[in-house]
Amino acid sequence: MPWWEALIFFAAVILAIWGFASMAGFETRFLSRRTDRRAQDMYDEFADSPRKQRRFARRHGGEWRNE
Repeated sequence: MPWWEALIFFAAVILAIWGFASMAGFETRFLSRRTDRRAQDMYDEFADSPRKQRRFARRHGGEWRNE
Protein backbone atom coordinates (compact mmCIF):
# COMPACT_ATOMS: atom_id res chain seq x y z
CA MET A 1 0.00 0.00 0.00
CA PRO A 2 1.58 3.30 -1.04
CA TRP A 3 1.92 6.02 1.58
CA TRP A 4 -0.66 8.25 -0.11
CA GLU A 5 -3.29 5.50 0.03
CA ALA A 6 -2.62 5.05 3.74
CA LEU A 7 -2.91 8.81 4.23
CA ILE A 8 -6.26 8.89 2.41
CA PHE A 9 -7.47 5.90 4.44
CA PHE A 10 -6.55 7.48 7.78
CA ALA A 11 -8.07 10.81 6.71
CA ALA A 12 -11.32 9.02 5.79
CA VAL A 13 -11.38 7.18 9.15
CA ILE A 14 -10.81 10.41 11.06
CA LEU A 15 -13.47 12.18 8.99
CA ALA A 16 -15.95 9.35 9.64
CA ILE A 17 -15.30 9.45 13.40
CA TRP A 18 -15.65 13.23 13.46
CA GLY A 19 -18.86 13.06 11.40
CA PHE A 20 -20.39 10.45 13.68
CA ALA A 21 -19.45 12.40 16.80
CA SER A 22 -20.87 15.64 15.44
CA MET A 23 -24.12 13.99 14.32
CA ALA A 24 -24.52 12.20 17.64
CA GLY A 25 -23.90 15.45 19.49
CA PHE A 26 -26.43 17.27 17.33
CA GLU A 27 -29.07 14.60 17.94
CA THR A 28 -28.37 14.63 21.67
CA ARG A 29 -28.72 18.40 21.86
CA PHE A 30 -31.83 18.37 19.68
CA LEU A 31 -33.61 15.56 21.51
CA SER A 32 -32.77 16.73 25.03
CA ARG A 33 -33.31 20.46 24.69
CA ARG A 34 -35.04 22.39 27.46
CA THR A 35 -38.76 22.87 27.15
CA ASP A 36 -41.51 24.39 29.22
CA ARG A 37 -44.10 21.82 28.13
CA ARG A 38 -45.12 19.29 30.74
CA ALA A 39 -46.98 16.01 30.40
CA GLN A 40 -50.05 17.62 31.96
CA ASP A 41 -49.99 20.35 29.30
CA MET A 42 -49.82 17.86 26.43
CA TYR A 43 -52.41 15.42 27.80
CA ASP A 44 -55.37 17.04 26.07
CA GLU A 45 -53.65 16.77 22.68
CA PHE A 46 -52.90 13.05 22.92
CA ALA A 47 -55.51 11.67 25.32
CA ASP A 48 -58.08 9.09 24.34
CA SER A 49 -61.73 10.06 24.34
CA PRO A 50 -63.49 10.00 27.74
CA ARG A 51 -65.52 6.96 26.64
CA LYS A 52 -62.36 5.05 25.74
CA GLN A 53 -60.74 6.02 29.05
CA ARG A 54 -63.76 4.81 31.05
CA ARG A 55 -63.80 1.51 29.13
CA PHE A 56 -60.07 1.00 29.71
CA ALA A 57 -60.43 1.73 33.44
CA ARG A 58 -63.39 -0.63 33.76
CA ARG A 59 -61.55 -3.47 31.99
CA HIS A 60 -58.48 -3.05 34.17
CA GLY A 61 -60.30 -2.80 37.49
CA GLY A 62 -59.67 0.87 37.94
CA GLU A 63 -61.76 3.94 38.40
CA TRP A 64 -62.10 6.79 35.91
CA ARG A 65 -62.41 10.35 37.13
CA ASN A 66 -63.42 13.27 34.94
CA GLU A 67 -61.39 16.15 36.35
